[in-house]
Amino acid sequence: MESGYNHSHRAFLQAFLARSVMTFEEAQPILAAILSARDATRPVAPADVTEADFHGYVSACNAMLSPLDLEIRSARPQTASPHRQAPVYAVVNVTSDALTQLATTHSADEIAFVKRLLDAVFETHNTRRAEVLALTSMQALNLHKAPARGGGGGESGAGAAAAATAAESQGSSGASLTMAQAQKVLNDLVEEGWFEKSAGGFYSLSPRALMELRGWLVETYNEPAGADDSDEEGAERVKMCEACREIVTVGQRCSNRDCRCRLHDPCVRQFFRTLPDRKCPICKAAWTEEDFVGERAAKPPNRNRTSAATAASSSRRTTMNTMDDEDESE
Repeated sequence: MESGYNHSHRAFLQAFLARSVMTFEEAQPILAAILSARDATRPVAPADVTEADFHGYVSACNAMLSPLDLEIRSARPQTASPHRQAPVYAVVNVTSDALTQLATTHSADEIAFVKRLLDAVFETHNTRRAEVLALTSMQALNLHKAPARGGGGGESGAGAAAAATAAESQGSSGASLTMAQAQKVLNDLVEEGWFEKSAGGFYSLSPRALMELRGWLVETYNEPAGADDSDEEGAERVKMCEACREIVTVGQRCSNRDCRCRLHDPCVRQFFRTLPDRKCPICKAAWTEEDFVGERAAKPPNRNRTSAATAASSSRRTTMNTMDDEDESE
C-alpha cells in the first residue's frame, strides 16, 4: 500500500462521508474497488483488503481532516448481539459544539425538538432508580410541543440552559412541531444515523452520535460538585464504562444504586473473564447481571396495570368469600 495522500484516499474519504457509519467489512469492497480502479491490471478482491490497509487509509485521511476539526473515530456497539460485534467507524466533528452541524439539514424548531429529546433521554428517563436513557415512540412524540417561556414543558436543568443558549444564538426559542412533523424528524434522525430504533420501539442515541456528541453531552448534562466548603453534590448523568471508558447508554450497572460503576454488555464478559468472583470493581458488591442500563431498565408498560388488576380481582374474591361465609352462618 503506497504512502502519502492521493486520489485513492480522496475516493475513500468520499465514500465515508456518504455514509453515517461503516465497519471494516463494509469498507473492504469499497477499498477493493478503489484499488482496482487505480491499477486496472491488478484487480483487488475484497478479501485481499487487510485491516492494516484499512487503518492505513484511515490514518492518512485523519491527517488531512485534523485541521478541519474532523476525525474518523471508532466505537464498538453497546449490545452483545452476535450480529453486531465489529467496531463502527464514522467521520465525526471533534469540537464540543458538534450538535450545531444539524443546522445544515434541520430548522431551528427541529433542533429545539432534538434538544428536548436529549433532555428527556439524559434527565427525565435517567434516574437513580431506572437509567433507561431511551424513549418510546409516544414519549418522543409527546415532546413535539415547545415549552412555554419561563418554565414548564420538556426541558429542565442543564439541558434547558444549553437549549436556551442555542435558541438565542439562532434567533428563535423554537416553535412547536405537529405530531406528523415530529415523527418525520425522528425518522430523519434514524436515517441520518443519530438515533437508533430498537425492535422494542425505543429510540436511543447511535454509536455515531455518542462518538460525535461525547464532549457536548458531558459538558451539558454532567454537573461538577460544589467547592470544598459547599454541600452541593454534582450530577453525573452521562456515565462511562469502567472497562472501555466510553459512554454507557445500554449495558449493566452495579446492584448498589449509590455506586457509579457501569459496564457495556460485551465489556462484562471481558472484564470478569479472568476474575474468580463477579464483584463490582468499585464498591465490591455482587455483580448480579440483573441491574440494567437502557430499555431493559424500563418497567413493562402493562406490569403495573396487571398487578393492580390482579390485586383488585383478589380483593373481590375475598369479599365474595366473606359474604358467602356470612350467609352460611345465618
